[in-house]
This record gives sequence, structure tokens and C-alpha cells, in this order.
Amino acid sequence: MPIVITILLRTFAVTIRLSMNRAKEIQNFFYSQYFADGLRITFGTVVPALIFSLLGNLQVGIIISLGAMVVGLSDTPGPLNHRRNGMLICTVVVLVSALVTNVVNGMPALLTLVIVALSFFFSMFAVYGARASSIGTMGILVMVLNIDGADDTYWHVIAHLSYILVGCIWYMLLSLSLHQVRPYRQAQQELAESIQNVADYIRIKANFYTTRSDTEKNYRNLIEQQIIVSEHQDNVRDQLFRSKKIIKDTTKLGRLLILIFTDIVDLFEQSMATHYDYDSIREQFGHTGVLQHFHLTIRRISNELDHLAYQLNANKQPKALYHFSNDLERIRSAIDQVEKTHQINTLALKKILINVRNLIQRINNIYGYFNLEPRNSFRKEETDHSRFIEHKEIDFKQLRENLTLKSTLFRHAVRMAVVMGFGYTLSLAINVGMHSYWILLTIMVILKPGFSLTKQRNFQRLIGTVIGGIGGALILMVVTDETSLFILLLLFMVATYSLIRINYIVSVMFMTPYILIMFSFLDMNTLSILRERIVDTLIGSGLAFFSNYIILPNWERMQVHHTMRKLLIANYRYIAQALKIIAGQPLSLTDYKLARKEVYITTANMGSAFQRMITEPKSKQKDAKEINKFVVFNHILSSYSVTLLNNVKGADYASLTGEHVKVIRKTLFLLAQTIRLFEPEEGEEEFREIEVDTPADIDANNIDSEESKLITDQLHFLNRITVDLHKTCERLMQRQLPG
Repeated sequence: MPIVITILLRTFAVTIRLSMNRAKEIQNFFYSQYFADGLRITFGTVVPALIFSLLGNLQVGIIISLGAMVVGLSDTPGPLNHRRNGMLICTVVVLVSALVTNVVNGMPALLTLVIVALSFFFSMFAVYGARASSIGTMGILVMVLNIDGADDTYWHVIAHLSYILVGCIWYMLLSLSLHQVRPYRQAQQELAESIQNVADYIRIKANFYTTRSDTEKNYRNLIEQQIIVSEHQDNVRDQLFRSKKIIKDTTKLGRLLILIFTDIVDLFEQSMATHYDYDSIREQFGHTGVLQHFHLTIRRISNELDHLAYQLNANKQPKALYHFSNDLERIRSAIDQVEKTHQINTLALKKILINVRNLIQRINNIYGYFNLEPRNSFRKEETDHSRFIEHKEIDFKQLRENLTLKSTLFRHAVRMAVVMGFGYTLSLAINVGMHSYWILLTIMVILKPGFSLTKQRNFQRLIGTVIGGIGGALILMVVTDETSLFILLLLFMVATYSLIRINYIVSVMFMTPYILIMFSFLDMNTLSILRERIVDTLIGSGLAFFSNYIILPNWERMQVHHTMRKLLIANYRYIAQALKIIAGQPLSLTDYKLARKEVYITTANMGSAFQRMITEPKSKQKDAKEINKFVVFNHILSSYSVTLLNNVKGADYASLTGEHVKVIRKTLFLLAQTIRLFEPEEGEEEFREIEVDTPADIDANNIDSEESKLITDQLHFLNRITVDLHKTCERLMQRQLPG
């Protein structure tokens, strides 16, 4: 009986804990930038339509709301000046798009040419980055929504454009005003999400310290999570380091954001430094039980980071969830017990313990910032923040360089233009209803530069439309009260715009009933609208999907070698930092962190490229197994390089020997040979090896110390991984040779 009671109590405790975690996740979403964006876009879109509906002119309100919506959808997070300039450019783009489309309305042949030309032109905006790409998408969206939509008199066209302009200006004023009220809120939300992603990364790392987990699968999960971490850290850099106001701000919040982000990036590096030969560690220590203590403590560190992210997102005064002194003491005692009982050298475990202690110390430092005065929370560093962000300007030379079949974006723009033109011609040839522009809308949303992204978006759009359509139809059958329908409309709009960047399939599930309810207010047959929307979605998705096979197809194998080369160069430059330290050269903090950042970004790019490749048709996945080996070997190389640099930086000079110099030089030489297997891209600089002179007296240093032996073992492991990488790349390049 007591056993049953114990089981019930434990089950109850687990259920309560899961419920609390779920409640915290839901609260976290409501504090997030995504929900804030959804509220802002919904408010900006609904208010004009509501006001003009009360004034008896709903049609004008809808056009103004259209202007507000398209500018709102282009208003992605970032520095204030980028957001402001983006909204201004978006306003010009949508006005030009609406003007040209309305002028040629009623002339199908000319309109087809305009659709082709504008689709190509706006798709090429992607050359200038994600914000420009979203502006181009809004230009295509306005073109599609204005097809056969306006009266044929010039005065009506001018009035139509004026209403769109009013909507654009209204949303800009709303967005910029909210920023003035809470200037740091977006950066704070993005930073909180970045911390949460690092927590997830560390949680995956903890699985390496269990004997049950699949090491290869864990590596894949780790690489996928590193892609997410890199993306969000880049977003935070963009918002913090481009903002002169934040960098120069002397208030507590302004400085805190930069300090916390700097420590989180260092913490992420430290989490990579807990990387060792896990198979070897499991074989040596798996039977002792010591690894379970590491697993539990590292999991608790990830929970602590989640807790910190939640409090930062909720704008609360952060307080620690755990006290880790007992955890560290348990690990230390377990290591001592292994030494006494099993007579095993535990230096590797002690190094891991030091790294875990450093992770905890960094978290404690972050909590400590919230208790300091603003002047004391400023930590002087030699870091030049401006060098950590990519400076992009509107350069027409960049556009010209991409007007070639070698460019992925050019191929995509041509594909978009051809399919949009064909889709419009098809909508004229077959009678699919009053809203045939939905075919073009589906093509615009689904068609992406790569096959895998198009395939994924296609599936999400179809499933979301069908499920959302059924749900919307049921709602309209059950709910007849207009007030209730209007409340549901607002809720669905907020959900649509909140989830559009993080969960597209759920976003579409909410979007479809929101559109059906909106049409019901316009006294239209909603069941007919639903049938038409599903048919148009099927046609548009089919055209978008099959165009990837036949119109300038773009397979990942066509550019994956360039991504591999960039990653190898980044790893070479990072490992070279260890040789510079041994040579006694002063370590520039900025140069070191830039080399580290380049490794993170290129690793994430390589992981993304491989993920896209394995979702392509089997016949197009050339050398997928070898490239998978390359990705795993590179991840081990990158992680181990971080471990090595941490140990070299912290080692006594007397522990650094001529043997270390010899192995590092051997590793760098082999990496250089591997890099030269790949041809550089057109216009890319030739790779050059780094020359470092090492002191002559280093051979006389102590080679018998435990620290020296550990560094030697790590260097030899690094060299073995480099040998494996070189062999893998050689096999890949040999298969490229004719015959």
C-alpha cells in the first residue's frame, strides 16, 4: 500500500510540474515579440475598417486596412532606423505596385506581362536581405489583391492609392509611437528568446552524459539547435549593436541588454567547451555512475536559463531558481569516489566540472547585474561591437551580379515570374469563382528559392487551409451572433499574425476561418467561398510545387561545396588562434570573438544546407551520406576547438610544448589542404595560410604535467578528426571528376 501511495504522489508531482511548465510556456508566449507583433498588426488593421464601418463606408475602411496590413507584415524586428526605412520603402513599393496594376486592369494581355515583370522585380529584392525580401513580397501581394479590383477611371485609381497611403502612414505612426514608449522592448524579447534557445542547446548536450542516448542522433539534434541559436543571436546583434542609442545609453536597462547578451554568447561557447570524446567517456566512466550527476546538473543549468529567459521576457526582477553549490559538491565527491574505487585517471571529468562551474558562474554574473548601479554594471571591453554586424547597403552592383543563372535568387525570381504569369492565365481560362487571385496568392506564399522550403510550405498551406476551412465552416454554422463572430475574428487575426513567423501551419489554420468570418460580414456565401478557397489553394500549390522540378530547378548539391569551403576556412582561422596564444602573441578579444562568430554562423549555414538537401528527391541527394559525415565531423571539430582554446588560454606557459606546436601546425596544414580541394566562388578571395612564428624555448617546457598531457590528447584527437574530414572531402571531390 505505501508503494502505491508513493507512486501516486510521484505521478501527481510530475503532473503538477508539467502543468506548471506548460502554464509558464503559455505565459511566455503572451510576453513574446510574436504576440506583441500580432496585437500590433491586428490593431493597426482592424481600427480603420471599424471606424469607416461605423461611418457607413466599409469599402474605404478595408482599403485603408490593406495599406496598414502590408506595412505591418513588412515591419519585422530590428533597429529603429531599419524598421522606419523599411516601412517607408514598403509604402513606395505597394503604391507603385497598386498604381501599375490598376492602370492595366481590364487588359488581360498587358496585365499578364505586368504580373510577370513585377513578380520578377520584387522577388529580386531578396538580394538585399530578409527585410527587403518581405517588402518585395508585400509588393507582389498588393499587385495580386488589386487585379481586376478597382474602377477604370483615373480619379477612382487616385482615390484608391490615397486610401492605401493613409493606411500605410497610420500603421507607421502606430508602430513608431509604440517604439518611443518602450524603445528596448523588442531587443529584450529577442534576447529572452535567444537565451531560451541556448537553454535548449545545453539540454541536448546533457544527453551525451547518459548511456542510453543515441550519440549520432544527438549530434543531429545538436546541429539543428545550433542553427536556431545562431539565427537568433544574429537577430539580437542586429538590434543591439546597430543601435547607437543602446550602445551609448547609460541607463540600467540599456547597458544590461548588451552585458547579458555578451555573457550569453560566452556561455554558449562555454557549453560547446564541455565537448569531449563522448563514446570514450561513456566507455571509461559509464559504469561508475558519475555521468548521471553531470547529466542532472547540466539539465538544471538549462532549466535555470529557461527561467531567466522567462523573467526577462516578462520584465520581472530576475531571481535564481536553483543554488548549484550542492550539485557541484556532489559531482566533485563522485569524481573522488571514482578515483578511489576504480583507480581511473579523472582529469577529463575534472575539466568538464570546471566548464560546468564556469557555466554556473556566468549565470550568477548575469543575475548579479540586476543588483548593480548602472555606472557599476558597465564592463569595459576592447570589443568593437560595430564589427559584429554585417553592413549592407543598397548597391545596384550587387543586383547586377545576381542577374545570372548561377544565382539562386535569380533562378527563383524567374520561376516566380513564369508561374505567376501562368497562374493568372489559367485563372482566366477556367472559371474557379470570384476570387481567382487566391491561386496567385497561394503561389506567392508557397514558392520559395529552394525545393525543400517550397515542399514544406506547400504541405503546411494545404493542411492548414483544409483544417481551418472545416473549423471556420463549423463556427459559422454554430455561431450566429455578430458580436461573438467579431470577437472570434479578432482572436483569429491575432493568432494568425502572432504565429506566422514561428508556426505557419497553425497560422493558416487560424487565417482561413478569419477570412471566412470576414466574408460573412460582407454578406457572401461562406460555404461557396470555402470551396473556392480550397480549390484555388490546390491549384496554386500544385503549380508552385511542380515548377521547382521544371523551371530552373535549384538543388542544394549545386552550391553545397561553397558552404563547405567557408566552414573549413572559419574552423582554420579559429584553430589558428590557439597557435597564436602558444606563440605568445597578444590575443585581440575582438578578433577572437569574430573568429568564433564566423564558426557559429558557417556551421549553422552548413547544417541548414544539409537539412534542405535530405528533404529533396532521392535522385537529387548526391553524396548525402558523405556530406552527413562532413557535417558531424565539422561539428566535433568546432566544439573540440572551443575546448582546446579554453584549455590553452587557461594553461601555464610551462605546460605548452613543442609537441603542441607540431600537432597544431600539422592540423592546420591538413585543413589548408582540405580547403584547397574546393574551388572558390567567382569574386571570392583566394585562401591564404596564416604564418605564426613560435618561440624557440618552448621545447624546454614541462611535458610531464597532467595539463600538458590533456592538451596533447586533445590536439591529437583534433588532428584525427581533421584527417577524417580530409578523407571525406577527397572522396566527395573525386566523385565530381568526369568518368
